[in-house]
Amino acid sequence: MKNLTRRELLRSGVAVSATSLVAGSSLARARALLADYPQGASAEAMSAVAPRERLLMDFGWKFTLGNGNDPGRDLGFGADQSDFSKSGDFKFATEKFDDSKWRALDLPHDWAVELPFVDDPSLQSHGYKPLGRKYPETTVGWYRRTFEIPASDRGRRVSIEFDGAFRDALVFLNGYFIGRNNNGYAPFSFDLSDFLNYGGKNYLVVRMDASFGDGWFYEGAGIYRHVWLTKTDSLHLGQWESYVRSDLKGNLAALNLGTVVQNEGTKAETCRVRWQILDAAGKTVATADSASQQVPADGSTTFTASTKVTNPSLWSLETPALYSAIVTVESDGKARDAERVSFGVRTVAFDADKGFFLNGKSVKIQGTCNHQDHAGVGAALPDHLQWYRMGVLKDMGSNAVRTSHNMPTPEWVEACDQLGVMMMCETRLMSSNPEGMAQLEKMIKRYRNSPSIIIWSMGNEEWIMMPQPQGVRVIDEMIARSHELDPTRLCTAAVNQSFETHFPEQLDVMGFNYGLKVCDPWHKAHPKTPCVGTETASTVSTRGIYETDKIRNWVSAYDLNHTSWSELAEEWWKFYGTREWLAGGFAWTGFDYRGEPTPYGWPSINSQFGIVDMCGFPKDNFYYYKAWWGKEPVLHLFPHWNWEQREGEPISVWVHSNLDEVELFLNGQSQGKQKVEPLTHLEWKVKYAPGVIEARGSKAGKIVLTEKRETTGMPESIKLTADRTEINANGQDVAVVRVEVLDKEGRHVPTADNEISFKVSGEGSLIGVGNGDPNCQESDKEPKRSLFNGLAQVILQANKTPGSIVLEAYTEQWPGPKLTTATLTITTKKSQLRPEA
Repeated sequence: MKNLTRRELLRSGVAVSATSLVAGSSLARARALLADYPQGASAEAMSAVAPRERLLMDFGWKFTLGNGNDPGRDLGFGADQSDFSKSGDFKFATEKFDDSKWRALDLPHDWAVELPFVDDPSLQSHGYKPLGRKYPETTVGWYRRTFEIPASDRGRRVSIEFDGAFRDALVFLNGYFIGRNNNGYAPFSFDLSDFLNYGGKNYLVVRMDASFGDGWFYEGAGIYRHVWLTKTDSLHLGQWESYVRSDLKGNLAALNLGTVVQNEGTKAETCRVRWQILDAAGKTVATADSASQQVPADGSTTFTASTKVTNPSLWSLETPALYSAIVTVESDGKARDAERVSFGVRTVAFDADKGFFLNGKSVKIQGTCNHQDHAGVGAALPDHLQWYRMGVLKDMGSNAVRTSHNMPTPEWVEACDQLGVMMMCETRLMSSNPEGMAQLEKMIKRYRNSPSIIIWSMGNEEWIMMPQPQGVRVIDEMIARSHELDPTRLCTAAVNQSFETHFPEQLDVMGFNYGLKVCDPWHKAHPKTPCVGTETASTVSTRGIYETDKIRNWVSAYDLNHTSWSELAEEWWKFYGTREWLAGGFAWTGFDYRGEPTPYGWPSINSQFGIVDMCGFPKDNFYYYKAWWGKEPVLHLFPHWNWEQREGEPISVWVHSNLDEVELFLNGQSQGKQKVEPLTHLEWKVKYAPGVIEARGSKAGKIVLTEKRETTGMPESIKLTADRTEINANGQDVAVVRVEVLDKEGRHVPTADNEISFKVSGEGSLIGVGNGDPNCQESDKEPKRSLFNGLAQVILQANKTPGSIVLEAYTEQWPGPKLTTATLTITTKKSQLRPEA
């Protein structure tokens, strides 16, 4: 039988179960969206082109906790105030140091997620994890790694690059102090060339101190992003200096090309830069050469060129076409350094009257704000998990994300580029001081070639600064520098007050955080300024809960609850979706996140703002957005129909749908028809009786979708479903497994809370568990988890040996009934490995 699309089903007039298409589809849809997930090395790993080498340093680390107060429990570090004068004498970074009792691990790593929860109000915003000056025993961590450098590398420049580490890093090599970094989100690097042992072993140590945070939300602790070793010639391209700017006119894209060449040699060198433009298939579609120039010793020179691409494939939401530029430094006919830069050809425009345009077409920004943590792993997300999360949001109909409130990890940007999702890229520190400007410059240089990024954000809700004279001066400086580095994009900032001051008038695009009552009058007073909702909604809900219970810290999943400053999903989108001049907005938040527990405090350990929970399991509002943001027919019926001891009581039954009309049935008896009004929901009051509630959705008078909720029996068996059953045997790829229980009829039990234990064998391991419960304080790392309203999640990671991973899920005899065991096999296939140091 032919597989029909939703549109074909609508045209055919055949009724189909919405459950098969919608209710259980998020995992399947995410799986389909992830079909293009990179099977080998990522774009980041492939950015180096010979003779340059870029080697992954994620494997083979040792780790131990230190101490923020007692040098005796911190490898003796700081016992002598003159420690840093002892160049070459840091023994923990030498061959003689014994790390045999340290724990072996791979990166990325977040030790905060491994810590217990502590009921301390000062820890609330960061998720009640014991970090900070009050908790010296768990706030400092030491990482140690041994690696070899061949003698042939002598004369090259060798740097270590951290994509991000939280938070204060001290780096040592072979007994020497190399450098420090005091920022949790911006990448940083150090040239190791003068301190290496060529032709032998090298001993690298990183001391991480998470005593201080950058934000007011869970931020993790440790080296939670990738680490790289980069080797170049002494004459080489500057880090993130290469750019490709496209100017599209008709069927011709003019490419303006530029880069900076650095000479770390002892004499001046004459060279040129060559650009080779490749399409997605690897075919050369254009080339360009710069003029030859001399680069002084210990200096740098800017090189530029231009070329054209005829009939370019445009980057769009539907077809996110990408190009690559191979940038090569040549001297005396020899390639001295080279890199690959990914870019796209597209146009973006913000219009004060008409909203936002992508490639000349009006597009409403249907975005979400997201922090960077996930159930089971904290801030240390494997690359595939970035794609998984993006797939969940894209399945909802979302077409944009905001990187709240920091420079994102490269893999999040890469997922947007390749999946066709727009991004508002935001820096952490709104300041024109040296640190703030350095963070801004790194963000823009690092990501200015990414076509998914449509606007830069200078920061979030700096309510102290905004009304002050300093605020205008700071934002002016930041925007001016942004335009220097990237003249192709506009700038905004998230403004939540001081709307009447001069601060928001400095922005290229006004960014509203909430304040629906402010938007219209501000727009009327500033009719030439484009506007976007930088942060909206902040609706709160608990997945699978349909009565607010302040004792249990639960919030009803009906679209009925929000904070004092925010709006319901239906309220904000009715407002933004019907005003042409508003470019769209970003809902707070796509995913629940650790820390900032709202609306409750302890024992809640994460927010309840998410449209999906910490695991990515949809809450019911997910389907409101899917109905009005997506392009497919939607029929979502809730709540579940397990209401023991409530027979005869009225139950609110809601439907989210974008069809014409919906009729509701209880045990075959009609409860009435309702027409669907745009951007709204439907609601019935139904006296509870066990059995079946059913919604039948019509289009043009024909029933095209049906959705049922049945009263289920007790849990009998366990069911495991993976987002992918084949993953790469590269030591980093993961499978995300949905855990649920079924009754004897094979139906999902939506209220189940059984504790499920897990056993993993074969070529992989369990790296995290979760269940989306905002109040659950079970371990994220132990091989067991209780279900929350019928669901839990397991994350499995492959090692480097091809074969299979076998996951067994079972229950103990006590407490509760013993369920039929389930087994899932994940195939791990041989794949291209990233080059490693």
